[in-house]
Amino acid sequence: MLHVSKSGIYGLIKNGEIDFYKVGRKIRFTETNVRDYIEKSKNSARAAIRAGSAALDEDRYFDLSMERRKEAGFIICGQDLILDVLSNFMRMHGVMALRAYIGSYDSLVSLYHDRISVASAHLWDSLSDDYNVPYVRSILPGIRCVVVNVTYRTQGLYVAKGNPKNIRTWRDFARDDITMINREKGAGARVLLDENLKLLGLYGSQVRGYGNENQSHLTVASAVGRGDADVAVGNEKIARQVENVDFIPLKRERYDLVVKREHFETPEVVTMLKILRSERFQNEFKQIGGYDISDIGKIVAET
Repeated sequence: MLHVSKSGIYGLIKNGEIDFYKVGRKIRFTETNVRDYIEKSKNSARAAIRAGSAALDEDRYFDLSMERRKEAGFIICGQDLILDVLSNFMRMHGVMALRAYIGSYDSLVSLYHDRISVASAHLWDSLSDDYNVPYVRSILPGIRCVVVNVTYRTQGLYVAKGNPKNIRTWRDFARDDITMINREKGAGARVLLDENLKLLGLYGSQVRGYGNENQSHLTVASAVGRGDADVAVGNEKIARQVENVDFIPLKRERYDLVVKREHFETPEVVTMLKILRSERFQNEFKQIGGYDISDIGKIVAET
């Protein structure tokens, strides 16, 4: 119902954020428990947006300490639903795959420091007009890596229903009558915005609301839908889930997984690739809008 992993739910339980009951050793939830949590989360997000702070502290939901890494084992890093489903499939195949909900840049940094097993990225480089590979080479210097495609998505702008302020391009961010809500530093959407502002000769300090950061596509889209901001950057799939929001498509992005080459033939990675390339896994996403999985499981680069 919440489209998060098992580890994310355990984090909510540990922090007392969602009510539950037990049947023996099994943890169970009523529909009221879930709806109460969603309402509390919405209120917290609104308060955080007004205060100009992040609504989600990722460290509360996933601990990447050395002790936790030894306990957890195989950790897939990234924020898309497709990775939650992938980790579930891997557990069904005997691999205790867990999730870390961290943005693209920090995901690659975590891979460099061996905090995770698999990083995900959708980082656009304006100089080469390529996704991810330039960042893998710079953030993991001297480390041989394999870049595997998961999906293509459309990135663009969330605007209010009917687009009353006629926001169409990146240049509109510099308008005095436009207030944005931003993603956190290192998120793919944030990098896409920054790269385009750079191409226009603009600084973030010239954009109203640029310092108002949040850590999910859903929350920034919701802020636009409520009228707390005029525009935000995100992917098309989320726009379909939020009321009072229209989507302006601007860029087709490539969403990839990155694995260190020395680990590429381990049983865990072999299992992951087998699942990605399987018809059963792909059928999960063929009827979901916003995903192009034509190259899923394909190696797009080796660095």
